[in-house]
Amino acid sequence: MEAPRAILADDERLMREQLRARLAEVWPELVVAGEAKNGQEAVELVQELRPDLAFLDIRMPGLTGVEAARAIGNACHVVFVTAYGEFAIEAFEQGAVDYVLKPAETARLQVTVQRLKQRLQAPPPDLHGLLDELTRKLETVAAGQRSQPYLQWIQATVGQQLRLIPTGEILFFVSDEKYTRVQTEAYEALIRVPIRELVEQLDPQQFWQIHRSTIVNVRAVSGIVRDFRGRQLVTFKNHAEKLEVSRSFTHLFRQM
Repeated sequence: MEAPRAILADDERLMREQLRARLAEVWPELVVAGEAKNGQEAVELVQELRPDLAFLDIRMPGLTGVEAARAIGNACHVVFVTAYGEFAIEAFEQGAVDYVLKPAETARLQVTVQRLKQRLQAPPPDLHGLLDELTRKLETVAAGQRSQPYLQWIQATVGQQLRLIPTGEILFFVSDEKYTRVQTEAYEALIRVPIRELVEQLDPQQFWQIHRSTIVNVRAVSGIVRDFRGRQLVTFKNHAEKLEVSRSFTHLFRQM
């Protein structure tokens, strides 16, 4: 039996690399035959390569993942890739299609792979009804995002004072069980907002989560070093502290 073949479509190169690496871990026999940077390229790759699977990012320039899936039709099985956890679970648990949450985590991806192996034994389903529903949900999500811009200020406690700190001045956030430390070049402050909530409210182009308890401002990062144990550590331009990058997020700094 021939090895299954797939294409990956995401406008973020790092996300494609991370998904490819995770798939290699949990499904080593899967062949990633091609990668696309947008929905139109994904459709063309499916037509050219005839893969068994297409992993499509929901939000891509040109054609969205949903629009690309509509164009692909039943040419192959579709797996949607999304950053919207609750949205994905609600929309995709109907069973006709599977999903991967960003960033792809090994445990969740293993579940997806098991489902996909079963689905590959049958022809791709008709997704017409599901795609209509996804389109409506995406429009709702997009409208919600426009009404909720990314955080521009953080209200935090500095000593006995309450300050408004511009997010652009923040180097990183580090959380413990009770507080989250907000570090700037000049001082540190404390807030009670957990990392999992902060990461959804900050601009993902500027703030990257590098550990379950850490978010860094990439504009303040000077580079990556390794310690004697081989761990990646983030260094900052105007701050001496170094922060560990967990294995789940090392892909973000592969090109540094």
